[in-house]
Amino acid sequence: MAEVNTLVVRKPCFGLPTGCPQCLSAYIYLRLAQFPFHLDFHLNNPHSDQIPYFEVGDSVVYNNEKEGIIDCLKKDVGVVDLDSAVSSLPDWISTKAVLSTWLADALAYELWVGCECSSAYTIYYSDLPWPLWKVLFWKKAHWVKLKHGITNDNAEVKKEEIYERANSAYDALSNFLGEQSYLFENRPSSLDSIFLAHGLVVLQALPESSVLRIKFSEHANLVRYVQHCKAELIETDPPPSGPRFQTDSSSSSRSHSSSSSKPKDKPKREKTKEQKTFKRKAKYFVAAQLAAVVVFLTLMTRFDDAEVDLDYDE
Repeated sequence: MAEVNTLVVRKPCFGLPTGCPQCLSAYIYLRLAQFPFHLDFHLNNPHSDQIPYFEVGDSVVYNNEKEGIIDCLKKDVGVVDLDSAVSSLPDWISTKAVLSTWLADALAYELWVGCECSSAYTIYYSDLPWPLWKVLFWKKAHWVKLKHGITNDNAEVKKEEIYERANSAYDALSNFLGEQSYLFENRPSSLDSIFLAHGLVVLQALPESSVLRIKFSEHANLVRYVQHCKAELIETDPPPSGPRFQTDSSSSSRSHSSSSSKPKDKPKREKTKEQKTFKRKAKYFVAAQLAAVVVFLTLMTRFDDAEVDLDYDE
């Protein structure tokens, strides 16, 4: 019996197979490499660094192993290495650094600090109850601010710095890409999958008023580059053994839906040790977050009561 390859990502939204930039870059890399796989969705642990992960038969590779999911796909799964012919080029390291720092930071800032929370909510939190997603969103926004050293006093200055770096990156990438179809020697690479995922989330998921979306849209060849990818890799039908989209999955189920015919029942596969550990951690995570919500609401209630008593004494 042939092994089933499954990429597990966060849910589809905004017309994308998944709204999570990291998950989307893994999806695009597999499509560029023409590697057959199914697609499944994990709705728990919105900030887990293990997602995306890739199941090959009874083994699993996680995003937080080694240098990320794409490296695992190349080294551990046997997906073709699209970087072998271009990773030694002079601009490779600097381009990778720009994508993983300036642009990744700018998108994170835009999702959790720079604009309304609707995009981040849809991508990460819409399956969680209101108190839980509110607390998780606040924690992530607080983490992003701490990472960039953002305070009430320097918020505007830091914002300008983040957007200026992103715009400089767009300028450099626009000049580097020119009229090519891909960044390096007109052939696909992992850096294309990372940047295309970034561009798709910026153009599809962020609101029209988004500063990052406005700055990206000013570079016509980058927009064409992303739209071409969307038409070739996302809007076209996948190969027969490719991903099957599941838009209404519950929790982290392993059931798949098919657009052609009713799928046949498959024998239940024994879960690996890693999968059991991950599921157990997911339960602990939900319990811990619920406890955090209770503590948070209790502290806020006490704080409000203290303010009322203070006003009464005055």
